[in-house]
Amino acid sequence: MSVSDVRTGSVHEVDGAHEHRATPRDWLGLVVLAFAVLLIAVDGTVLDLALPFISSDLAPTSNQLLWIIDVYSFVLAGLLITMGTLGDRIGRRRLLLIGAAGFGIASLVAAVSSSAEMLIAARVLQGISGATLMPATLGLIRTIFLNPRQRVAAIGVWGAMAGGGAAAGPLVGGWLLEHFWWGSVFLINIPVMIALIALGPLVIPESKDPNPGRFDLTSSALSMLAIVPMVFAVKETAAHGFDVVYLLSAVIGVIAGFVFVRRQRTLAAPMIDLSLFANRAFSTGVATNFLSVFALAGVLFFGSQYLQLVLGYSPLEAGLLLLPGTAASIVTALLVAVLVRYFSAGTVLGTAMFVAAAGAGLLVGLATDSGPALFIAGFVLVGAGVGVALTLTSELVVSAVEPERAGAASAVSETAYELGIALGVAILGTVVMAIFRRGIDVTQLTPELGARAGETLGGADAVAREVPDSVATVLLDSAHAAFVSGMHVAAVATAVVLAITAVFVLVNLRRRQDSSTTTE
Repeated sequence: MSVSDVRTGSVHEVDGAHEHRATPRDWLGLVVLAFAVLLIAVDGTVLDLALPFISSDLAPTSNQLLWIIDVYSFVLAGLLITMGTLGDRIGRRRLLLIGAAGFGIASLVAAVSSSAEMLIAARVLQGISGATLMPATLGLIRTIFLNPRQRVAAIGVWGAMAGGGAAAGPLVGGWLLEHFWWGSVFLINIPVMIALIALGPLVIPESKDPNPGRFDLTSSALSMLAIVPMVFAVKETAAHGFDVVYLLSAVIGVIAGFVFVRRQRTLAAPMIDLSLFANRAFSTGVATNFLSVFALAGVLFFGSQYLQLVLGYSPLEAGLLLLPGTAASIVTALLVAVLVRYFSAGTVLGTAMFVAAAGAGLLVGLATDSGPALFIAGFVLVGAGVGVALTLTSELVVSAVEPERAGAASAVSETAYELGIALGVAILGTVVMAIFRRGIDVTQLTPELGARAGETLGGADAVAREVPDSVATVLLDSAHAAFVSGMHVAAVATAVVLAITAVFVLVNLRRRQDSSTTTE
């Protein structure tokens, strides 16, 4: 039993869990796992500040640019369920080490990419390897830390690395871009992965399901066929509008998902135990995880470009301006273990979502000349709310299952996390860019230059350096104003989504608490 199983939402030790306190070796293992999670999270957002450099060097189209960012999360999300279940069968530590080796190799390929297509392919390889790492880390924490209070603290560290890593991506990228070329944002992965391979067998115990049942390849294929086409359809429709091809893709995803669900109900050893979704804590945790990361990824996507290309800060300066929000995410993730001792899980999580919604709402006040203070304030509130959400939702999810099945449960949570990142960038980022393209003034440019300027804000900035000052002024003024207008729409949408999520959390977890109380 854990925080998610306590009627009041506070943590206490039961069933002899106090006898299974973690050892120093266990905590050292957590440090190793935390660094792996940190790098995977950083890789989800580290390219945000590198986009202008990649645009200049590799000359990708706007669609390729979005794929460079999105495909990592899309592939990772499509494989998480498969890899989580596979880790339960062959051993989570073994899968972790295999994934670390693959991730290091893929990072090297990405760093030396000479074309947009090569970089996209490298990101695909990173996604495949990352899918082996994420569920393994959370699943291992579930099996290593049996003491409820210690597990909440350990997941707090995990959540701090996941949320803080996503938020720190632009800071890390900013520093590297100030001193090296854009490929350096990938090279930083290699030494950490080498250390993980060397230290993992020494400090991380192996764990797996002793009676896992048969691995179902058909279910694995169906899970990927359900997730990837659906994400593709959402992304492309948001970017280019309705098309029969995108509708067909969505239909394929829905059909595959329906078949996957029906198959899970008939298998003796399903990849996902669908009965878990009847558990309010589990289903609420998964949904809130998705929506909170959706908001964070969207804010980072347009926020980092706003600081760099609208306000004119260097990559490192923009990264530093994001640091307060990163710190807020880390601090609140670590505070969850304390907060749930005094307040119910629903109260803590619902309040966090309201705080994040308020932060997104503040971004509506941004202007082309407003300075960074308002953005920092809004991002701090978003980061603080998401930091709580990542920790508490992960605890709710993994505590709903026995340790032997922690990998599969973790994979569901991680799938929501990765889909949140991917769709946050795809949907909110595309909303911003759609308004940007309608508002930018390219009437004084040739058709070729106008097309380049209208692709991205970075493209408009590059074109402005090639034209006379009078033309450049008109172009940049309209580009900045249009981009900020797009940010306003995305900020309102984000705030509304987070506020609705807060109400959803309070209602669902309150009902669960009330139900538990009546059965006492």
